[in-house]
Amino acid sequence: MILAMQLSPTILREYDIRGTIGENIGEVEFRAIGRAFGSQLRVEGGESVVVGCDGRLSSPALEAAVTEGLVQAGVRVFRVGRGPSPMCYFAAEYLGTDAALMVTGSHNPPDYNGIKMTMLGRAFYGPDIQALGARISASDYIEGNGEIVDAQVFDAYVDRLMQDFSGDKDLSVAWDPGNGAAGEVVTALVARLPGRHVIINGDIDGRFPNHHPDPTEEANLYQLKAAVAEHGCDLGLAFDGDGDRIGVIDGQERVLWGDQILVILARPVLAEMPGATIICDIKASQLFQDEITRLGGDPLLWMTGHSHLKTKLAETGAPLAGEMSAHIFFKHGYYGYDDAVYAAVRLLSILHEGTESLADIRNSLPAYVNTPEIRFDCAEERKFGIIDEIKERLRGGDGYTINDIGGVRVEHDDGWWLLRASNTQAVLVARCESKNEAGLARMKETLSAQLRESGIQPPEF
Repeated sequence: MILAMQLSPTILREYDIRGTIGENIGEVEFRAIGRAFGSQLRVEGGESVVVGCDGRLSSPALEAAVTEGLVQAGVRVFRVGRGPSPMCYFAAEYLGTDAALMVTGSHNPPDYNGIKMTMLGRAFYGPDIQALGARISASDYIEGNGEIVDAQVFDAYVDRLMQDFSGDKDLSVAWDPGNGAAGEVVTALVARLPGRHVIINGDIDGRFPNHHPDPTEEANLYQLKAAVAEHGCDLGLAFDGDGDRIGVIDGQERVLWGDQILVILARPVLAEMPGATIICDIKASQLFQDEITRLGGDPLLWMTGHSHLKTKLAETGAPLAGEMSAHIFFKHGYYGYDDAVYAAVRLLSILHEGTESLADIRNSLPAYVNTPEIRFDCAEERKFGIIDEIKERLRGGDGYTINDIGGVRVEHDDGWWLLRASNTQAVLVARCESKNEAGLARMKETLSAQLRESGIQPPEF
C-alpha cells in the first residue's frame, strides 16, 4: 500500500519545484515527485527521461531519490550526472528521450534545491506542476519496473557548443561561473577557444563561497569586474548556479542587461532572417522595441518567466527570445531552450567577426533612464485584483497604450511604467522608464496615483 503524502504548497512554484532542504523538501519529496512525474509521462505516452543535477551539496542524494521514483513508475532513466541545466536539456535532444528532469536550486542560496522539468518537447510548468502535486496527494501512481542507464554527454555537449563558434581574433575574456554547475563546461570550452581566457570561481562548490550565484545582480559581479580590470580583458562573462542565465560586462566594467544582450545577439539573426519575431519579457526597456524595429525585426513583448518564453518561442516560431533576467533562448541554429554558455559562444562569435568592441557596441545603444525592478509587499488576496482594477480604470483612455500581458504596462509619449503581481510571493513589482529625468518623474507619479486609488501606499522609487 502506498501512503499518501502532501507536498508543501510553497514548493510548487509557477516554473519549477523549489524549496529549502530540511524544511519543506528532501529525499522523501523527491522520490514522490519522481513517481508522479514518471506516472504522468507514461499517461502521456512517454517512457524515457534524462536526469541531471547541479553542484549543490544536496543534489546527489536528491538526484538518486528522484531517479528511484522514476524507476518505480516504470520509466527508463538516463543519468547524465553533474552539469548545468542546459546540458540536461541537450541530453534529451541528443539521446532522444521523452522528458528531462534537472535537480537544481538555480540561483538560490545553498540550502535551496528543486527540479526543473520538460515533457514531450514542452515546458512543464504552472498547471502541470499543480497537477503533479495533486497526483502525489492522491497517491495516483503507475507501477512499473524501469531501468537506469548511465549516459556520458559532457564531451558531446561541449562539442555542440563549439559547433556554432566562429572567428579567430585574439580577444581577452574573463569568465566567472560563480562556483556553479557550469564551471567544468566553461573550463573545457575555453581550452578550445582562441584568445586569452581568465577563469575565476571555476571550481564547482555548492556552498558558493565567493559570491551568490546570480549574475543579474550587479553586486555579484565585483570579482568579474576586478578580473577584467586586472587582466585588461575585452569583456567578462558570468553564469548563475545552474548555467541558464548569463551576466555580461564590457571592457570598461559596465554591465549589459538582459535586453541589451538580446538586441546584440539579434543583429546577425535578423541580418539572416529579416522581419523575424524577436521576443522579450514585459519588463524590457523601450530599447528592445526600438532596436529590434531598427534592425528590421518584429519585437514582441510577452509574459515574464522562462517557461512562458519557451512556450511562446515554440508557438510563434521565433528564432530568438530573452528575458531581463538574462535567460536567452536560441531557436536559430539551436534547440530553443535557455543556455547561457551557448549565448556566450554566440556573443563571442559576433565580437570575433565584427570590428567593434563590446564597449563600442554598448555605447551605440540608445540611452534611457529607468528605475530598477521595485518589489513591495501586497496581500496575496489583493495583488491580482489591484492589477485588474488599474486595467479597468485605464481601459479606453487617450494618450497612452496598454499592454496587459502578465500585468499592466502603460506606454506614454514620456515613456512607460509597469506593474505586475509576483507569481511566487505576496508582492507587487513595478518599473518605470523614460528618455529623461523629468519624464521618469511623471511616470513614477502616474503609477503612484493609480496605486493610491486602489488603496495601496506606493513604494519609494
